[in-house]
Amino acid sequence: MDVPAFLRVFVQLLVTALFIVVTGRILISWVNPRFEGPVARFLYDTTEPLLAPIRGILPRSGMMDFSPMVLGMVLLILMRVLLLR
Repeated sequence: MDVPAFLRVFVQLLVTALFIVVTGRILISWVNPRFEGPVARFLYDTTEPLLAPIRGILPRSGMMDFSPMVLGMVLLILMRVLLLR
């Protein structure tokens, strides 16, 4: 197997997994906003290092946190770019 093809597939899978985890965090936050429980805790701990820098850049918008949506859009764009190659 050729290494560039392997790396491309690996990055595609990683980006897809991150998108699923971010989507899971969004869905869990509607039901369990304190992220109690092992699944909610895993989703929070996995996504928070990616969301915190985005949250620092975005302006405050009251109770709404748009950082997961921004990260989701970035991941979708990245998936699209990787699939075109």
